Amino acid sequence: MADDHQNTPPSPYSTGLAGRCPRCGEGALFDGFLKLKPRCSACGLDYKFADSADGPAVFIMLIAGFLVLGAALYVEISYEPPIWLHLAIWLPLAVIVCLALLRPMKGLAVALQYAHKAEEGRRQQ
Repeated sequence: MADDHQNTPPSPYSTGLAGRCPRCGEGALFDGFLKLKPRCSACGLDYKFADSADGPAVFIMLIAGFLVLGAALYVEISYEPPIWLHLAIWLPLAVIVCLALLRPMKGLAVALQYAHKAEEGRRQQ
C-alpha cells in the first residue's frame, strides 16, 4: 500500500507553483529566473517537451491589470490624488505583481503540459 502512494504522480499545481519537476516533485525546474533546466536533477526527466510560450504572460497581464487598475480607480474616485502620485504608486506595483507571478505561472504551465501530455499539433497523413 505504501508503494501505491510512492507511484502516484505529484499534483501539477503544487509542483508547478513551487518550481519543481512535474514527474517526481523533487528536482528544480528552473536554472535562473525563467530559464528551464535541461533535465531534472532527481529523476532525469528531459524538459524539451516544455514550451509555455506566451500563455503565462497573458494570464499575468489579465490578473495584474485587474488588480492594479481596480485599485487605481478606487483611489482616484475616493481621493483624487495628482497624476504623479498615481504613477509613483501604480507603475512599480504593476511591475512587482507581474514579476512575482511570472515564475510560478510558467512552472504551472510546464507542469500542466506534462500532466496532460500536451504536445505540438501535427497533421495526420
